[in-house]
Order: sequence, then structure tokens, then C-alpha cells
Amino acid sequence: MVYVDSRTRDIANMPRGGPDASWLDRRLQTNRLEYLDRDDVDDLKRKVMDSLDRAGRRRRIGIHEKCARMALREVAEVPSPKILELGAGLGGLSRKLLEKHPTAQVTVTDIEPTFVAGMAAGDLGSHPRATVREMDATEIDAPEGYYDLAVFALSLHHLPPELAARVFAAGTRAAKKLLIVDLPRPPAPLPAALRALGQHADPSITVEFRTRRGLGPTVAMASRSRHGDSGVD
Repeated sequence: MVYVDSRTRDIANMPRGGPDASWLDRRLQTNRLEYLDRDDVDDLKRKVMDSLDRAGRRRRIGIHEKCARMALREVAEVPSPKILELGAGLGGLSRKLLEKHPTAQVTVTDIEPTFVAGMAAGDLGSHPRATVREMDATEIDAPEGYYDLAVFALSLHHLPPELAARVFAAGTRAAKKLLIVDLPRPPAPLPAALRALGQHADPSITVEFRTRRGLGPTVAMASRSRHGDSGVD
């Protein structure tokens, strides 16, 4: 029998800051959707994504570059890694992965059809080592352990806890490792939040943190035991 912390059972009502979220963290959480999560502002959604992509490519911010370096460190010992990017948006991170690794095979995905169509019609669609697909990060269409690494960058905060837990479940099933990069959060509640999500998804999932002290994105690596797995459905 596998023990599951009782705090992870009520995951639907868990604050984004985790079971031990502070009063301030709970007060700052709202139910208002960000523009990227709305279906009635397509033009504005595209403008927001264009702006985020430009920021990701700027030298002073360079989040695509930073994420690519972090991802490639996780597969440094794999000669030709298979990498899955979830929630790719306009594909800026995948472009960096292909640029920085000469043999990586990158599957570029997003749930938004217009973003996928745009990537497929551009350079990523014609790249010999890239595959562009429409895919839901909570329901990854791939065999178990097919990818060496799945990357979900700057998207987890868009999801309510139940869907976020499904990303942990799907990502650690389809890939040997799941790299989560998200917005900076106060350090205290983070381990409780992400570990609760992982445990809710499957008790065999472990979450390790790559976040450094000071300012910067939240970085966590999730994986599950492949031997003697005693997870729950």
C-alpha cells in the first residue's frame, strides 16, 4: 500500500502556492483568466504571444536561451536526445534547442491550433530534426519513456492544480524526465506545491529543484520510478 499525504487528496482546492501557502500568496491568487487562457480575444492573444517571444529572444532577458541551456544539461549524456516541448507557443525555445544541439530531435507542440499552424508553416515545419504537432500537455500521445526529456516552460502557472497534476503524470510517463520552468515564486511554498502535484499524479514521482537563490525562474525536474512502479491509476 502506498501512503499519500492527505493534503494532496484535495488537490482541486489547493492554492497555487501549495498546501502551506502563505496568507499573502492566497490573497494574490484570483480566478481571472490571463489573455492567453481566453477564447474571446484571439488577436490580443497573438499580440501577447508575439511580445513574449520577442522578450524571450532579447539578449538582456534571453529566456529561450536560458531554458535551452537548462534542458540540454539534463540530456548531456544522450548523443541524440529526443526532446518534447509542451506549450511551445511560437516555438522560440525549440529553435534554440535545435540551434544549440546538432543532433537533437525536437517535437514542438501546443494546444492552440493557430500557434501550431504558424509553426508548421514556418522554419520549424521544414526543419529536418523538428516535428510540429498539436498536443495537449495533459494527454501526451507517445509511448511510455519515448522521449529523453519533456520541457514545459512558463506555462504551468496557467493551469489549475488538477490539470497541472495531469501534466506531471503525462510528462513523466512519456519522457524519462520532465523539466518544469515557471515564473519566480517565493521559495518557501514551492517544494510543497510542486511535490503535492507530483504525488497526486503518481506516488512514484519525485521532484527535484534546480532553482537558485535570488531572482530567476522556478526550475524543477520531475521523474518517476521505472522499476517496481507502485503508482496509482
